[in-house]
Amino acid sequence: MSFKIVIPARYASSRLPGKPLLDIAGKPMIQHVYQRAIESDATSVIIATDDQRIAEAATSFGADVCLTANQHRSGTDRLAEVVNSRGFADDDIVINVQGDEPCLPALLINQVAADLAQHPQADMASLFSRIKQEKQVFDPNVVKVVMDGNGYALYFSRAPIPWMRDHFNTASPLPPELPHYRHIGLYGYRASFLKDYAGLTPCLLETEESLEQLRALFHGKKIHMTEALISSGHGVDTEADLATVRQILAE
Repeated sequence: MSFKIVIPARYASSRLPGKPLLDIAGKPMIQHVYQRAIESDATSVIIATDDQRIAEAATSFGADVCLTANQHRSGTDRLAEVVNSRGFADDDIVINVQGDEPCLPALLINQVAADLAQHPQADMASLFSRIKQEKQVFDPNVVKVVMDGNGYALYFSRAPIPWMRDHFNTASPLPPELPHYRHIGLYGYRASFLKDYAGLTPCLLETEESLEQLRALFHGKKIHMTEALISSGHGVDTEADLATVRQILAE
């Protein structure tokens, strides 16, 4: 099994402008992400960006860069442009490693690629982990996922799902009989799906939840989920996350 990685990176983050270029342990964040990617079994790694500053930084540490349009709604849309411009074969497996995951283990990248290869009926593959703290169920920055009996995603939300009607009226810990799962934003696709995705009409669910994978579900696509073999590490969404990651990588 072979696969390619594309890292979408944009400058205009609403909470942390210029996020890919923020310094972490003497390197821009995007370089840490790139290093995690090349530690995987990928045959190629491309950084896809619409910003010349990010492109220049990536080129300086030897990355393959694809300059893309600046109107993309999501990282998946940006990957779709790369797939078309670089002429990927329809059956190529493409992994979306998000540009704000400088601690992501390469093992999980390989895991997503292998899971998609093992499920030919799936359009996408992704990961989840079990939530063990009730406060995370109510944290909108923690995306929850509910799956069917075969491991395919039914829905993703920033809201608490499943909603435990009786339990959430109490102060007791999360009961083990109804687990809650956190979605880890690492995606695998076949290039043929990405070529189609760009033509799918964005849906209100995707816009209101700000979750790009909901467009796929809305149009009847199948996303296979598998439990992450190890922790996905700490991503960077906020200033507090940045401080934490700086400390982790400095050590």
